[in-house]
Amino acid sequence: MQKPDFLVHDSTDSVGVIVVEGLEAGQTLVGWVMDTDATIEVLALDAIPLGHKVALNDIKDGDTILKYDNDIGKAIADIAKGGHVHVQNVKTKRW
Repeated sequence: MQKPDFLVHDSTDSVGVIVVEGLEAGQTLVGWVMDTDATIEVLALDAIPLGHKVALNDIKDGDTILKYDNDIGKAIADIAKGGHVHVQNVKTKRW
């Protein structure tokens, strides 16, 4: 396997975490799904910074976002597969 661009801790996660710098829109990203030791590919729709998240599938407004098999909030806008997932389109459910 080539060095991954993003990590997915659990196969139920809806996002992967970017682990390299300099990713650009239009780039095919390779991810490692840690619980199954699988690799997946996602076409980046946006430039995504190190430590930010990429959508692994289409996410609808109101959907729960799962990272590390944990609920980290809900989408406040539709997010296409390969889109940048961050504070502009995800909010906590706490308040």
